Amino acid sequence: MNQNENPLNYLFFDEEPIDYREKIEKYVYHWKWFVVGIIVALACAYVYLRYTPREYLVTTTILVDDMKNGGLPSELMAFEDLGLISARRKTVDNEMGLLKSRSLMQKVVKEVGLNVTYYEEGRVQTSEVFQQKSPVKINFFSKDSTFYALDTTFRIRLTSKTNFTLINKLGIDVSSHAFGEKILTNMGALTVTPTNLKKLKGDEEVITVIKPLKAIANSYRSSLKMDLLYEKASLIELSLKTKVKLKGQIILDNLVNLYNKNAVEDKSLIANNTNDFINRRLEVIEKDLSSVDKGVEDFKITNKLTNIASEATLVLQTNSEIEKKIIELNTQLKLANYVTDYMAEHMDGLIPSNLGLADATVSVSGVQLNKLVIERNRLLKSSKPQNPIIVNLNSQIKELRGSIAQSLANLTSSLTISLNDAVYQENRMSSKITSAPKQEREFRDIQRQQQIIETLYLYLLQKREENAISLAATLPNAKIIDKADGSDSPISPKRNVVYMAAAMLGFMVPFLFFYLVFLLDNKVHTLKDIEAVLKAPFLGEIPKTAMDHKIVVNDTERGIVAEAFRMLRTNITFMLSNVKKEAKTIFITSTISEEGKTFIAINTAAVLALSNKKVLLVGADIRKPKINDYLKVTYDKGLTHFLMDNSLAIEDVIVHNKESNFDVLHSGIIAPNPSELLMNGRFEEVLAYGKANYDYVIIDTAPIKIVTDTLLLSNIADLFVYVIRANYLDKRLLEIPTKLYNEKRVNNMAVILNAVDIDRGVGYGYGYGYGYAYGENEQKPWWKKLF
Repeated sequence: MNQNENPLNYLFFDEEPIDYREKIEKYVYHWKWFVVGIIVALACAYVYLRYTPREYLVTTTILVDDMKNGGLPSELMAFEDLGLISARRKTVDNEMGLLKSRSLMQKVVKEVGLNVTYYEEGRVQTSEVFQQKSPVKINFFSKDSTFYALDTTFRIRLTSKTNFTLINKLGIDVSSHAFGEKILTNMGALTVTPTNLKKLKGDEEVITVIKPLKAIANSYRSSLKMDLLYEKASLIELSLKTKVKLKGQIILDNLVNLYNKNAVEDKSLIANNTNDFINRRLEVIEKDLSSVDKGVEDFKITNKLTNIASEATLVLQTNSEIEKKIIELNTQLKLANYVTDYMAEHMDGLIPSNLGLADATVSVSGVQLNKLVIERNRLLKSSKPQNPIIVNLNSQIKELRGSIAQSLANLTSSLTISLNDAVYQENRMSSKITSAPKQEREFRDIQRQQQIIETLYLYLLQKREENAISLAATLPNAKIIDKADGSDSPISPKRNVVYMAAAMLGFMVPFLFFYLVFLLDNKVHTLKDIEAVLKAPFLGEIPKTAMDHKIVVNDTERGIVAEAFRMLRTNITFMLSNVKKEAKTIFITSTISEEGKTFIAINTAAVLALSNKKVLLVGADIRKPKINDYLKVTYDKGLTHFLMDNSLAIEDVIVHNKESNFDVLHSGIIAPNPSELLMNGRFEEVLAYGKANYDYVIIDTAPIKIVTDTLLLSNIADLFVYVIRANYLDKRLLEIPTKLYNEKRVNNMAVILNAVDIDRGVGYGYGYGYGYAYGENEQKPWWKKLF
């Protein structure tokens, strides 16, 4: 019969797209491993979260006094005309740099004592304890540069509520002491005091770690983050990650407080310098004023004067106005000289400002000079003199000082000219007072000096009070909007993220494992694997059974395997429906050994015999016979004896299998030349006898890949059954049956898929609902049932 017209070709399907459901089901079959992987991963995540130190994020928000960007409004702008409020413009970037400066952080470390850390050792991890949560506190008597350079670790073992033992980092007991006792160590003198006597236990151990000041400060500087909350505002949020939330709050609060303290000190520097200048000048002027007053007293006593009448009203009034002008000019001239002398003595410092000089340019330039000096001194705290900004400020200061000196020189020259002119006017008026006594003129000179010094004295007293108001009204740079605080839940590790990642990892590990297994798997598993290469008709699938070395078919068996063989019998009958012979010859072979061809041959014979057919099973695999392993039938001679001994009749080598009611021609002994024996013509006699006396002749042949015995006899087969074992045969070996079928080297070829794993749900599921397969009722251990 032509293979292309085979009645079972209807079982073929056109090439279909990728079946994603089938691919997913391959993984779903191993769902238990995915569950185990996720459970193990979640358990590991729980252990990780249980023993990993938690980190908290502590934040504080401040409003920086940055007038250019809309910072703090000043409630004291009414005093601006007195020079009490600085018109200095600050940038937020500069203030952020100061907040993160090394010097400021080192002050915080010293203030809080962050270089000394206490730890409690648990069963698994060692955790930090802070301040009152630590059972003890160490007080160092001397905190000098040597102390802040220490890098050491030691333990304090509490032996009772009153005593403790110091242990060095090697675990050796050093000495025992009482709480509060002064202890002399190589770290300096110290005392250990309990933080809470009521909660103190006698069996605790505290690990004390001392780190260098610079290392701790740099560590916290790197952890400190600052962000502008809004682009055009001066709101700065400071954040710090720490394992102890209270510790982070204290660090940020102290950082802001010390920053404000430094800012107030910087703002007060101008007022303090002005106050010192005024006080020094007042001391000199007080002496001059006392001397002038003494001169007035001596003049009146010497000349015996008590009250001198004035000259003519008009002359005296004119002369009085000129004298006032001379007094004012002398005052301005002295102030100019004072400022000039002060600048000469303090070449690189601040200068007095707002002294009331007639030249407004000098006053404005003095204020600008003081602002530049203060800004340069502030930047020098966190930068080096070579910093381009500082070099630029020094250049501006030098240029401004020169400008002020030149302005003072011009002012002095102008005042001198005005004063000379006023003296000239006064001399003219004096010449008109010819009748005034000599004492009157002398008294006027003394009184003029007295008034000049007294006016200057009162002016400086007024400026001193104004400067005191400015000093008292100094505001900090930063206003605290939100005090340092942190959330109760840690930011690291994040429980949800860790559990989610663990679950994904627990899923991905078995997924990747099975993906690699499937990727590297080159075995035939399902009918689709066969159909992708081989287009031969398909007879059916035989489920995998533990009874694969026995006959599984009888008239009472209704298991899955037995039903599969009954389905196979139906398909074989259908395949042979076009064969017009009384007896049909069926060859059964496979690619390699151990694929179950003998198992298929024996049970096919049994299932055909159940339909009241006469069946002869011939063991033509005379190289590695296995039929007797299944049937356990006693025989004297077999096929090889018949092929070698021409005197033997065929009836002499055929035995009857009573258990399954079919006849068997065993393979016999293993011959040294099996191919030659099969070609000597005696095997055709076996087939002729079978066709004459039986309905079916089933021939169990040798594997195709190993030997050529099967191909030598294949031309006489009515049906050529090719057995492929699932989960065993390499897909690359499908090339052999494919070549046989395409080249039509065998007649009426069909395929059987043996040992199909029905638990995976692949195949057609023969036998579902028809009972149980052999071995299925065996009790399995719980772990086998699970995995």
